[in-house]
Amino acid sequence: MRETPGYAEIAALFRRQIQDGTLRPGDEMPSYKNAAAQFGVAHTTVNRAYRVLKMEGLVLTRPGRKTVVTTPASTGIGTRVALHAATGSALEGGETSRILEVGTVGADALVAPRLEVEPGTPVQVRRRVVSRGDVPVHLSSSYYPAYVIAVTPELQEPVSTGASRELAASRLGVAQEQVLEEVTSRLATEAEKEALGLTADVVVVTQIVRTVTLEDGRVVEVAVKVAEGSTILRWTTSLRPQEGDGDA
Repeated sequence: MRETPGYAEIAALFRRQIQDGTLRPGDEMPSYKNAAAQFGVAHTTVNRAYRVLKMEGLVLTRPGRKTVVTTPASTGIGTRVALHAATGSALEGGETSRILEVGTVGADALVAPRLEVEPGTPVQVRRRVVSRGDVPVHLSSSYYPAYVIAVTPELQEPVSTGASRELAASRLGVAQEQVLEEVTSRLATEAEKEALGLTADVVVVTQIVRTVTLEDGRVVEVAVKVAEGSTILRWTTSLRPQEGDGDA
């Protein structure tokens, strides 16, 4: 880092400290004045760095103008696809993925219509818990149709591939095109509470049902992600108009 870092470098430094647990949820960030003195930059440079972290959902401003680290956040598929393209891994810094279950199940009423199969049709499931440090962030169950498993038999093994959708899309020779994410709240099951380390009798969780389709219209994955209700769900959507877009 040069002697007078830019706002992006300052943001990157604090981002790493948040991701590796040096700065933990609830910790107070250095004041603008102290951070400016630490890095030898202007107050406005620190302000821009903190604004980046706020837009990423990593910090927030509390009454009294104190900036603190937020509770654990679970990023959306767009961020993870971009991360995999850049680094070869869909996991963020400090994250780990642990496989809980791999096997064949009958598609239930939630999964079957999204995979476009009849209820009870055998599909492959991979359940895993993603943690940041030692803290579980979310539990994810991914379901794959037979044509995906036919070209990616690795998905039948209890080993993390790091990017199952990307592997399947590559083997099928068709790129991923779009994702539908449906968000609801409900009570956690006992198995979900155990996987996420939740001990209260009644726990509200946020459920995100993700359906990913390929450019040829086929569904490559349906995933059900569950996070404890206070976990921030974070994704960014560009609002820049695309060519040919009209007024919204």
